[in-house]
Amino acid sequence: MQTLLSLPLAAIQGFPKLTFVDAIDILLVAILAYQIYKAVRGTNVLRIFWAIIIIYVLWQISSLFNMRLMSTILGQFISIGLILLIIVFQPEIRRFLLMVGTKTSIDGDSFLKRFRFWKKSMSDQNATVDLDPYIQACMHMSQSKTGALIVFIRQNEADDIVKTGERIDAIVSSALLETLFFKNSPLHDGAVMVKGNKVVAARCILPVSSNGEIDPNLGLRHRSAIGVTEQLDVISVIVSEETGAISYAVGGEIFHDVSAVQLRRYLSESL
Repeated sequence: MQTLLSLPLAAIQGFPKLTFVDAIDILLVAILAYQIYKAVRGTNVLRIFWAIIIIYVLWQISSLFNMRLMSTILGQFISIGLILLIIVFQPEIRRFLLMVGTKTSIDGDSFLKRFRFWKKSMSDQNATVDLDPYIQACMHMSQSKTGALIVFIRQNEADDIVKTGERIDAIVSSALLETLFFKNSPLHDGAVMVKGNKVVAARCILPVSSNGEIDPNLGLRHRSAIGVTEQLDVISVIVSEETGAISYAVGGEIFHDVSAVQLRRYLSESL
C-alpha cells in the first residue's frame, strides 16, 4: 500500500512546478487556439490543417523506419510548408488579423467609460442614438416585404466597405431608409451603412461569409450580413424580402425572427 501511494507522490515531486506565469501562458494559448478554431470552423481550412498534420506524421514515421525515398519527398514538402501555409491560408490570415485588430474590448467607449475622467467627454462627443427611425423603417419594410440590409458601424469606420457604395452623409429618418430600399430605387441593392444618427452610404458591397455551418436556405443578403460582422465590429439588421422577417447578425452569428421590441432592446444595449 505504501509503495502504491508513494508512486504518485514521486511522480508529483518530479513534475515541474506550475507557476502563475505558466498558468497565464496556458490560458492565453488556449484562448488563441479557440479564436483560430472559430475563424476556420466550417471552412475548408480545417480540412487542410488536418491534412498537413497527417503529412507531418507520415514524414516522422518514414524517417523512423528509414524509408529514404518517402522521407525525402515529404521532407521537401515540410521544408517549404510555411510558405505554402501563407499562400493557401492568405484570406483566412487576413480575416483573422482584421478580427484581432477591430474586435477588441479595450478599444472605444466600452473601455473609456470605466474611467470617470473620460466619461463626461465621451458622452458629450457621442450623442445618443435615436433608434425610432430604424425601428419604424424596419417595421414598415417588414409589413411590405421590402428587402433591406442596414449595417450599424460601432468602433471602426469601415472605410473599405463605405467606398464600395454611394456616399450619403444624411441625418437618418424612416422615410429616407424606406426610400433607399424601395425596389425601384437605384440604391436599393446592397447594404446601407449607418453610424449613430447618420446614414453614411448606400448600395455598399459586403463580404459574404464562407462559414459552412450557415443554414443553406439563407440567401446572399443574410450571408453578407453575417460576413461583415465576422470581419468588422458592426451589427447587421436584415429584413427578408420573401417573408418580411426581421433578423440581426453580430460576431458571425445571426438571430432570426426578432420582434421590434427585441430589436430595440438589443440595439439600445449595443450601440
